[in-house]
Amino acid sequence: QVQLVESGGGSVQAGGSLRLSCEASGRASTNLAVGWFRQAPGKEREFVASISQRGSSSNVVDSAQGRFTIARDSGKNTVYLQMNNLKQEDTAVYYCAATGRLYSKGYVTTTSYDYWGQGTQVTVSS
Repeated sequence: QVQLVESGGGSVQAGGSLRLSCEASGRASTNLAVGWFRQAPGKEREFVASISQRGSSSNVVDSAQGRFTIARDSGKNTVYLQMNNLKQEDTAVYYCAATGRLYSKGYVTTTSYDYWGQGTQVTVSS
């Protein structure tokens, strides 16, 4: 099994930055493709970014291109989501997700992932 724990959420003003972390643990916690999703109140959970098992391939949603970067530290079994120039519309609960299947940039739906973290709140104020 795999456990995912997110951290790094918080409250910032528009234009600020946050770095979210997703640490994986458990027997099957290595060799995982990882994605980040977010869910704002009253809205569907939506894809934000994903990264392959080795970090050589990644995908970021168009609305976050140039502002968000996804990276991983395999030695720490941790994936990071660096979020810069945050906007009020980025306010949401951010979830980390993972799968042991071979990575695809097409993994942009919640059904593409098998394991989920508990979420971390990101609030951006004006």
